[in-house]
Amino acid sequence: MDNNDILIRLRYALDIKNKDMIEIFKLGGMVFTKEEVIKILTKSKDEFDNLDEAEETEYQIKCNNKMLAAFLNGFITFKRGKQDSKPDQPNNPELPEKSANNMLLKKLKVALQLTAEDMLDILDDGGIAVSKGELGAILRKEGHRNYKVCGDNFARKFLKGLAVRYRT
Repeated sequence: MDNNDILIRLRYALDIKNKDMIEIFKLGGMVFTKEEVIKILTKSKDEFDNLDEAEETEYQIKCNNKMLAAFLNGFITFKRGKQDSKPDQPNNPELPEKSANNMLLKKLKVALQLTAEDMLDILDDGGIAVSKGELGAILRKEGHRNYKVCGDNFARKFLKGLAVRYRT
């Protein structure tokens, strides 16, 4: 699951409007026009498509990790308000490559003020049964001895559960 897919699914699950997407990116430190946001929210082509690479860039903007991190940080600010940064805390931490899904879950937990039980319920709504310990391992800091990388299927089920919870 690429970053564009994550944004598309998150936008659908939480019913975020285009103007709110622009505002969230702005709060995260990146400025996009409405047209650029629409291009970011365009589905990626499958590797089996016979179309040129040039056409992909014309109709779609690839969402990199920095853009996703900016969106998630902006989403926290959008939902919870501006917070004064601590002196030892970086302003815009980079989203790690292999644990983008872990960071997605952590930041959504903060933005939506979810408890562990809420997250377990959302995952259950998404069709996956997870223990509290397994969820805790996914939410741990990278490098911790009990840290577990969150797979694409797990993140997909979480976003599906969010859609069930927030769209019904």
